[in-house]
Amino acid sequence: MALSYSYSYSYSYGRPPPPSNSISRRVYPLPLRLRLRLRRSSFHAQYNKYNPKFRRPYTTVLIVPTGVGASIGGFAGDALPVARALATVADCVISHPNVLNAAMLYWPMPNVLYVEGFALDRFAQGLWALQPVHQNKVGLVLDAGIEEDLRLRHLQVADAARASLGLPIIEYIVTDSPLKIETWFHPKCGNSTGRVKNIDSLLRAVNSLVNHTDVNAIAVVARFPDDDSEDFDSYRQGKGVDLLAGVEAIISHSIVEEFKIPAAHAPANLPFPPSALLSPKSAAEEIGYTFLPCVLAGLSNAPQYVTQPRAFVNGSVVADDVDSVVLPADACGGDATLAFSKSKRPNKPLIITVEENKTVLDDTPNKLGIKTMKVNNYWEAIGVIAAHKAGIDPKSLRKDAIDNLQNPSQLYNPIRDSSTNGKGHYHKVCV
Repeated sequence: MALSYSYSYSYSYGRPPPPSNSISRRVYPLPLRLRLRLRRSSFHAQYNKYNPKFRRPYTTVLIVPTGVGASIGGFAGDALPVARALATVADCVISHPNVLNAAMLYWPMPNVLYVEGFALDRFAQGLWALQPVHQNKVGLVLDAGIEEDLRLRHLQVADAARASLGLPIIEYIVTDSPLKIETWFHPKCGNSTGRVKNIDSLLRAVNSLVNHTDVNAIAVVARFPDDDSEDFDSYRQGKGVDLLAGVEAIISHSIVEEFKIPAAHAPANLPFPPSALLSPKSAAEEIGYTFLPCVLAGLSNAPQYVTQPRAFVNGSVVADDVDSVVLPADACGGDATLAFSKSKRPNKPLIITVEENKTVLDDTPNKLGIKTMKVNNYWEAIGVIAAHKAGIDPKSLRKDAIDNLQNPSQLYNPIRDSSTNGKGHYHKVCV
């Protein structure tokens, strides 16, 4: 009986397999030299798998202004799905609490930076940098105007976040006087705004936490008026403008401007009566007693703000790192968008405006002289970003969107060179 010889190797670097039961086939291990070669090739294959791609991370900024009635992002965290989808395409997404907060709901995304709106403006202007962190020590400020039972509910949320999520919430303080929030709509453009009558009381409370504890991020809960107006009912039905949002922005802006640390706000209201007409876009605010959980989760690892350009260090994210900006088509008048559009660097960020996301504003790219790429919806916006990240002209993905290559018109005048004594040597002059 003839015996057949064959070499075989396993993924354990050439160790011989178990003996075969077949007498017609005997399997021998590979020679030592070949086994060593396979080991080296296996190592290089594994090395190449994790080898750097020699491309910097792709960074995009997602903006939905607060209190402007955005069709997507103007309610209770209804732009959060956009952020989640975008985070699977971009390496880093920078967004703000209005996009990432959903009252009792939130979604942790390790490549998303939770940046307060005032800080986002300073970042876009190149004045501040963002320093990612592993965790922040969060302090909680409660409005003295909150009723005792409602205050207890918010403290229980903080304790639950500490015990069940392990969030580092280390101290709380109650303001020395009620903040007295007032809200209204701007008479001209219709966005929500208002004022904090006792803003000094808020800043004193924050100052006490920052200077007497290790706190480096601030969550604020202020008592808002319980409004049963038609505007509030419209908001709950997924229409109109969030009446609370404008003052929420004022509160967080004031803290960040003064103390230059991450901050976010959650309003305190009495529970709303059930409504059969409740919109899914507003439903996240109806499932609990507070809006605080998402704020605590966001602040727990929000980037710190580096406010001195000389202090910008390796690992900080700066405005020049931004590759694209996505925002509603009629909301281009914010400080951050204007700063990105006026960037002096050679590769300006691609500004993508979403037509479907309507607001009460009328700050369009054409009015402001901003060059943007217009898309109909966030589906298209994410596709544009995927192409942009890959180094592909997004227009090449559309039917007949690429025109013939053009040659700029140039006129050339021949000038005789005196050094050639008029023998036909010409200089090219563009006019």
